[in-house]
Amino acid sequence: MEGLQQPRRASTLAAQVSDQLREQLASGRWPVGTRIPGEQELAEMLQVSRNTIREALRALVHLGLLEARVGDGTYVRVTSELEAVLLRRTATTRPADVLELRAVLEEYAAGLAAERRSEADTARLRELLAAARESNHSGSMAQIATADGAFHLAVVRAGGNELLGELYEYLGSALSALLTALPWDGDVAAEHDHWHGALVDAIGAGDAVAARYAASMLVQVAGRSSTAAAAEQGGAGRRAEG
Repeated sequence: MEGLQQPRRASTLAAQVSDQLREQLASGRWPVGTRIPGEQELAEMLQVSRNTIREALRALVHLGLLEARVGDGTYVRVTSELEAVLLRRTATTRPADVLELRAVLEEYAAGLAAERRSEADTARLRELLAAARESNHSGSMAQIATADGAFHLAVVRAGGNELLGELYEYLGSALSALLTALPWDGDVAAEHDHWHGALVDAIGAGDAVAARYAASMLVQVAGRSSTAAAAEQGGAGRRAEG
């Protein structure tokens, strides 16, 4: 397979194999959700023992990059160690804390986008705005979360800070998971439509203050929905106990 080479003997073979497999993941040759070659196939490619392959795979499963499915094979879970760490951390974090982190990232990123965006960035944001507005009325929370995530990632990237963009992209799945769990009705959809539009207008006009405000209002909408969802779950729990 392209990019794979027989390991050198300078360090443990398993460590070298693990490094090469990480490179395959990072390069996108093995996309998320795909099954990687089996132990025997990898052993033949790399000219090492199956035990060495097994040890290398075990290390990547432990890191959260791969997922071993008994009787089925090994699948790509994420392609970055940073993403794996963030996913594990956010899985045990209160939704309110995730929203606060989102507010910090998105407000700052919105200001950067207003100051640095190109005409192409603005045009792309308007395209994604239209898609987000369409998804808001689809009735599918998965579709809404996907469109919303793509829109906000484009806002972050328009700011030109690659590290911030990478961090936000890796947090995207946690943010999307939170959004899919929120109650959604016509009023919430209308607020999202309004503040998404205000954010794009502010970025297009180069107004960093207005952009940060619109971004903060979007997070507040999500926060109110999260609070309402928690209250509803609490009420349901009390009714069940009673």
